[in-house]
Amino acid sequence: MKKTLKQYWILLVTVPAILILDQVTKAIVRANIPFGSVWMPWEWLKPVLKFVYWHNTGAAFGLFQDGGTIFAIMAVAVSIFIVIYYKHVPQHETLTRVALSMQMAGALGNLIDRIAFGPVTDFISVGTFAVFNIADSSITVGTALLILSMWLEERKAKIEAGSETIQEPESQDKPA
Repeated sequence: MKKTLKQYWILLVTVPAILILDQVTKAIVRANIPFGSVWMPWEWLKPVLKFVYWHNTGAAFGLFQDGGTIFAIMAVAVSIFIVIYYKHVPQHETLTRVALSMQMAGALGNLIDRIAFGPVTDFISVGTFAVFNIADSSITVGTALLILSMWLEERKAKIEAGSETIQEPESQDKPA
């Protein structure tokens, strides 16, 4: 039991923390911003950031609308896969563990909305980009971290195998 908890500690801390942040922010939006309305806490941020209460029946960032059921099934499948796969990720691959935890938290955050409300609550609007939420951000950042982790692990393996070396940059001060 103790070994299992140690192995899953990043997942057991990250997932609930992101889920709480995601669900609390969505609840605040649903309680305080009328649907379809914009809230601007700081006028000077208007061109960059605003809060818009919006419903999303598709995937992150408003893609694939009206696919709620398939995305709910995918969220469950991804979460189960992550829990099973997680124990096979080496302990030293912390970045991979964080990335998977973030992806699971995001999937579960939006799944909670789909089950409880039907559509997902989105509210963060940056520039002219689609409206999104904390769960969407968690999935996106988790995916970016997973790609980075895979690249770093591959590079490390090549260096250890001697097929790639880290070269020092050439000096700009060449002798005349």
